Amino acid sequence: MRTLITCLLFFIALLLFGCSGAVKEETKNNTLASSISLQVGDEKYVVDTKESIVSWKGSNSFGPHTGNVYISKGELMVEIGQLVGGTVEVDMNTIEDENRDRNNGLINHLKDPDFFDVKKFPFSTIAITRVASINVEDKEITGNLTIKGITHPVSFPAKIEVKNGIVKATGKLVIDRTKWGVRYGSGKFFDNLKNEAISDNIEFNIKIVAKK
Repeated sequence: MRTLITCLLFFIALLLFGCSGAVKEETKNNTLASSISLQVGDEKYVVDTKESIVSWKGSNSFGPHTGNVYISKGELMVEIGQLVGGTVEVDMNTIEDENRDRNNGLINHLKDPDFFDVKKFPFSTIAITRVASINVEDKEITGNLTIKGITHPVSFPAKIEVKNGIVKATGKLVIDRTKWGVRYGSGKFFDNLKNEAISDNIEFNIKIVAKK
């Protein structure tokens, strides 16, 4: 009888040890799987600077002025097929008018200290901090915009498509330039401008293509 009890106790101990080992191994596997699934969500897409462009529009009492400025580099972060972040850098030396002229009175004035002081601040950036869904394609992008070394948060609507390893994004951002220290010709700061005041608002139409 004593031998039988000893055998039973030994058998029960084996069962308990085996179950415990299985549980530990299962826990280890689950932890590893969880770790892998978290890493898979982060996908980096590099901005294609040849296919991406930013168009600008400003105006005064004589009418609007339009042109382009070009992206020097950037990357977008995608998780589970949705844009979640990224950073885009614009080369302010590439400012041009609607005729793609980069060397005339208007463009040279935009590059000097009255406006964007391009020699001192050659790059502007936007760092995306939040992307909220309005519907399947329409999003609201929030980010930190830096111009002339000054950073302010901005939000703007955009259409975004993530498909076949390519992100396509288009949006319109309107800013009050005076918040970034661009005060030349602003009626807020100069009372005697009359009809020569320049609008404080600058409109940027953004087209970005990014690829894996």
